[in-house]
Amino acid sequence: MRNRQRTLAGYLFVSPQLIGLLVFSLLPVVYALVLSFMNWDGFGARTFVGFENFANQFNNPDFWIAMKNTVYYMIFVIPSSIFLSLFLAVGLNKVRGKELYRVFYFMPVVTSSVSIGVIWMWILNGDFGVLNLLLSHIGINGPDWLTDTHWVIPSIAMLSIWWGLGNNMVIFLAGLQGISRSYYEAAEIDGASRFKQFLNITLPLLSPTTFFIAIMSLIGSFQVFDQAFVMTNGGPAKASYTLVYHIYQQGFIDFKMGQSAASAMILFVIILIFTLIQFKMSKRWVHYGE
Repeated sequence: MRNRQRTLAGYLFVSPQLIGLLVFSLLPVVYALVLSFMNWDGFGARTFVGFENFANQFNNPDFWIAMKNTVYYMIFVIPSSIFLSLFLAVGLNKVRGKELYRVFYFMPVVTSSVSIGVIWMWILNGDFGVLNLLLSHIGINGPDWLTDTHWVIPSIAMLSIWWGLGNNMVIFLAGLQGISRSYYEAAEIDGASRFKQFLNITLPLLSPTTFFIAIMSLIGSFQVFDQAFVMTNGGPAKASYTLVYHIYQQGFIDFKMGQSAASAMILFVIILIFTLIQFKMSKRWVHYGE
């Protein structure tokens, strides 16, 4: 009887989260999957078209432009964000007042994406932006960051790296603080340098944390939208037209809900495949346990 009551109490405690997951995550995914086989403008009757929406996406030049831009963005963001956040975490791990530094670095994470986008539009403005003003003091004539097709993705990537730096840094800090000091003491007795300690102790024992951040960075990079929507509106000449922006364009501008849902399902499968590949490859370099 007591075990049954505990089980019921447990279900009651987790039920709000489970209900939220069902209503706001699982059901919308199922609905989007069903809608991806339909032709619907958002108002009239739905017509079943089978895999036609998926075929249209693969034959749509905009889809491949969005794919190319998203992959280009990922190449900038994922390695840079992991390296810089790890560098900061290692630097702050033994510093006095690291709690205060964590607050400063984490503040952008909890700031509205629209606010961040507007501020960075001012920073990256080609005519009177702060970044070009600073570059001019060292003799560099900065480009029009957000209106140059060659620089728009690196500009958005730069914003995203800065925006997510605090979150990844805090996760790395938690991982560093979970490494026992005894490993470093033993290495110091053996005469290992700081660099060798980092290479042979810190990195291997931090690999589960690095793996988690890599997975989340991959998923987040595929879902980039706010920055392109606020700062460039997908331009110039679709140079910042990303996959999620393509989904938005199909559904809420062109009112092709079925094709928009098909794009979302393709994105879901792409993220799933890349995540599974990372899990498969992680067996070679992620080390769990003592």
